[in-house]
Amino acid sequence: MNDVHELLGRVAENAGQPVISTQAVYARAARVRLRRRVTVSAAALAVVAAGVVTVPGLAAGAKPQGSSVAASAEIEKDGGRSEQLVELLPKDVGSVEQVSLAVIIKNATPEQAEEHPVGPLDGQYSVRRGGGVGYLTVDLRDAESIRKKFGSIDPAGDLCKPVNGEPRRADCVREELPDGRVLTTWSDPMKYGSMPLWGPELVGRLTLKDGAVLAVRDSTGLKSEQAQGPLLKTPPLTLAQLRTLMLSPELLPKK
Repeated sequence: MNDVHELLGRVAENAGQPVISTQAVYARAARVRLRRRVTVSAAALAVVAAGVVTVPGLAAGAKPQGSSVAASAEIEKDGGRSEQLVELLPKDVGSVEQVSLAVIIKNATPEQAEEHPVGPLDGQYSVRRGGGVGYLTVDLRDAESIRKKFGSIDPAGDLCKPVNGEPRRADCVREELPDGRVLTTWSDPMKYGSMPLWGPELVGRLTLKDGAVLAVRDSTGLKSEQAQGPLLKTPPLTLAQLRTLMLSPELLPKK
């Protein structure tokens, strides 16, 4: 079971509680994973998933906006991040807009969905093409936040190595780059049974030399009632294109 997605399905249980940040969900996911796999380090780090959102402070029984969410989920003032991201993507990727998954999934207010990006292009982006809607999420976690969540766990551990009898991640490729960074990419069918339901996706993790982690999620979209449109037939980017994006220096703060 993917702990992060399982936690997403339980967000409604905390309705009315104080604001819960995205960081809090990652921390809770880490604790769940560590309790289940106290002897496994590399697998625990896999819960650092790009684009995971919570919707704090919602009243019990709140429902998504349905068809009207497409417009309201777009972030009008994103500092030009969507335009900058488009410059890094293939020309035929589709129409790209920065959105809030918290708004799309749980009808959050702008205040509840407020984000605090670390990387220059961190965010959640819809990708529309061929009548479908998929998503790209970009999320950089600095070394300090990774250490707080995972302690002595090596963020560059082998995420492709099967643990505790679990199957190997599909299409998993781990690269130790010449400059000391570690890039791992894989595909995920997203068959976890938790809500919301997601379509298949590709995932990437880039561990930097200082222990920071860049995560990118390349999703075919939502197949729950909150969906902005049908699933894309394939993720917005191929594995090769995802690799190229993750190695783009524009995703990292300038030194």
